[in-house]
Amino acid sequence: MANNVLLNSIDHQDLKVLTERSKAYGDNVWYTQTFPQEFRSVQAYYPIFFNKDPNTGKFFAAALFGFQDKENLFLQEGKWDAGYIPLSLTRQPFLIGIQNSVDEGVEHQQRVLHIDLDNPRVNTEQGESLFLEHGGNSPYLDRAAEMLEALHHGVQDSNLFVDCLVQNDLLESVTVDVTLNDKSKNQMVGFYTINEDKLNELEDEVIARLHKAGYLQAIYMAIASQGNIRTLMNKKNELLGL
Repeated sequence: MANNVLLNSIDHQDLKVLTERSKAYGDNVWYTQTFPQEFRSVQAYYPIFFNKDPNTGKFFAAALFGFQDKENLFLQEGKWDAGYIPLSLTRQPFLIGIQNSVDEGVEHQQRVLHIDLDNPRVNTEQGESLFLEHGGNSPYLDRAAEMLEALHHGVQDSNLFVDCLVQNDLLESVTVDVTLNDKSKNQMVGFYTINEDKLNELEDEVIARLHKAGYLQAIYMAIASQGNIRTLMNKKNELLGL
């Protein structure tokens, strides 16, 4: 269970964060959330599909790393074998919290930096320091804060993006069947992709709105990214020694 607390330089002066990539640190995930502003980097390495949040029923974009639960084909001990790791993973063990304050009788909310003290990356012995010896944030912590801010705005925009896809009936359920070199089969169900037939039928006015919002480019990046299924297959075959 997470132990999320407001990060501060007094209580957490000696904390460090391990940045190696490992199953022990929770990196053995087969997909993670991504968002349109990140698609350019993500689509260079991973297939982008859409999934439904089981708690809310809402769609979100996902970068795929494997074919089954807890399978990350890019993960090697201490290393992630790709040039980009989605922010939803690189931000760990940090997260955004909301702090309420009252100014002249008016209540305000502001985003603040939290840390999960029970995350296995967090310790006091090795890794990246969070604070400088004589006070102030470390460069690592400043980068983490910038990353969370980008993630916050990215997820907000992603919600609008997905709403556009749903409103225009552009998502369709897909089943991906993969046969490996040893003749074993992997089937991915529960994912969605862009319905290209419906996309091609959109009126010019709708296309123009999607383009103005930057979503048309994101749509085509998501479609193009699915060629990376072959990348996953090659990595899986390598693990099988075939």
